[in-house]
Amino acid sequence: MANLQTTYLGLTLQNPVIVSSSGLTDSVEKIEKLEEHGAGAVVLKSLFEEQIFFESGKLVTLDDYPEAEDYIRNYTKNNSVDEYLSLIEETKKSRSIPIIASINCVSASDWIDFSKKIEAAGADALELNLYIFPSEIETNAKAFEQLYFDLIEKVKRVIKIPVAVKLGRHFSNLLNFVNMLYHRGVKGVVLFNRFYEPDIDTENLKLISSDVFSSPADIRQSLRWIGIISSRVENIDLAASTGIHDGNAVVKQILAGASAVQVCSILYKKGMEYLNNIISDVDNWMQRHHFNRISDFKGKLNYKSLPDSSAYERSQFMKYFSSYH
Repeated sequence: MANLQTTYLGLTLQNPVIVSSSGLTDSVEKIEKLEEHGAGAVVLKSLFEEQIFFESGKLVTLDDYPEAEDYIRNYTKNNSVDEYLSLIEETKKSRSIPIIASINCVSASDWIDFSKKIEAAGADALELNLYIFPSEIETNAKAFEQLYFDLIEKVKRVIKIPVAVKLGRHFSNLLNFVNMLYHRGVKGVVLFNRFYEPDIDTENLKLISSDVFSSPADIRQSLRWIGIISSRVENIDLAASTGIHDGNAVVKQILAGASAVQVCSILYKKGMEYLNNIISDVDNWMQRHHFNRISDFKGKLNYKSLPDSSAYERSQFMKYFSSYH
């Protein structure tokens, strides 16, 4: 068997497959099963910024939006802040894999002090699941990005555990943005966040949610940027997310330069035990290609490693489509 051990955020993982923040990671019992099936680490189900505010009595601005207050009140019945901290503490007592806490946040407000409680509870790292939607027409890209920087700088001032940032795809210069995160002390970036996406029901003329699960084709959303960023911002760890449905997808992302991958949708579809298949496929591939360690092939096909870097760029566009008539 090959050595699948790797490092992510300065943490040692027995393999690079992390179970991402979801309902799969919201209890000690589920995390125990994930570890038994080989998970290298888990990201706990996200705690929402609004949830923290509501429990601390700070959501005074919701007075004008009773439906929002009702939603958050119902949500917190099963997702209390104290229960979240207890989940961290209990999981750390009984499990040996790294436990990464997650906060879904939209502002650089005073919820940040709560991250100290997460650290005190024993979390090995914190993933900031950022969703700052650029809906203001008067706000330019620089000001929008500064919101991210302000939040991260405040968090970094109050905790010492590693911080990762889970990002969406829509930045004018993603490479520069990740580099700026690195210079602010961020240890890792997860590419990409899977946000709510709307669809339209044309028969009933209403807005609906699109499919919540990813498909294998979604891997292309992150593969290019993992390959480029890993070669240009070399001291930040990258985790690939969305579209990781088998061991072959894991191998692709590591070849592109990822330190780890996050899986979710495929475990909902095939069960937690499918982790064993994913990890076994990576192991078998490494043995067939005579790689003893993850580091032997990590980044082997990233932007810098290729003789023709245009493979990651748009210059292949005409060649790609001209073969179809």
